[in-house]
This record gives sequence, C-alpha cells and structure tokens, in this order.
Amino acid sequence: MKKKLLAVLAVSALLLTGCGDKKVSAATDNLPTVTTNQGEAPTIGAPTGNPPTTLVTKDIIVGSGAEALPTSTMTVHYTLMTWSNGKLIESSWTSGSPATFPLANVIVGWQQGIPGMKVGGRRLLVIPPDLGYGAQGGGPIGPNETLIFVVDAIGVA
Repeated sequence: MKKKLLAVLAVSALLLTGCGDKKVSAATDNLPTVTTNQGEAPTIGAPTGNPPTTLVTKDIIVGSGAEALPTSTMTVHYTLMTWSNGKLIESSWTSGSPATFPLANVIVGWQQGIPGMKVGGRRLLVIPPDLGYGAQGGGPIGPNETLIFVVDAIGVA
C-alpha cells in the first residue's frame, strides 16, 4: 500500500511540475515544495506533518558561481516561513533589496546550512528551533519554532 501511495505521489509531483511556466521542486518526505523560477520570488508550499528535528538543506537550483564558506559575507534574497502554521513571515523580495551579512552574524542554522552554496543557487533550509531562535523565539518568531527559509545566493565575498 505504501509503495502504491508513493508511486502516485511521485507521478503527481511530476505532472504538477509540467503545469504552467514555473517548475516546482518535488517534495521529499513532508518538506515544502519550492518553485524554481530563478530571478523571481519563490512560492513555498505549506509544510505538512511533523517538522524535521535536524537541519535539512536541499538545493532547489544549483548555482555555478562562487561558493560560500563559513567565513563568507553573503548577499542573498530570502523568504521565511514558519512550519507550525505555514505563514510567510518576511521576504527580502518584498522590499526589493537583497540582504548582505557575514555568515558569522546569523543564526546557527544559516551558519551550517549555507556553506557550499554557490552564487546563482536557490536552497531550502529547514531549521529546527535549537539552530534558530530556540525557546525564547524572537520578533514574529514564536518559541520553539521550526523555520523554513528559501535562500537565493546573489553574491559571496
């Protein structure tokens, strides 16, 4: 029964990918889907089920430019969604300006999840609370929240 269900889901994902102009990365397990429309804000499908308890990174688009190192300063576009309610929290695409920052100055989930990413790439990060804002939360992020980031690498210095 599980094999049939997985086969149906795989075929459905392939069929949906062919619809419209925007491609969608196939969901793995219960990870959210992410559009592959390079140069445009991504669309993120709401997550389902229980969130992963460890950091998950998935390249949606593999870049071909400079590679990020733990000591890099990144220029990125990003979109943030919370796992608990699938709510879009913030996006640099909305402001129209990418964000630039040293990786050493951001949450641990980014420090561990961004190195190896190349300029021109889009990466999905699913960050458990202990690598994000933890039990205290922060701003619009509630306590013990799993974070979903879609990051487009624009520059690495």
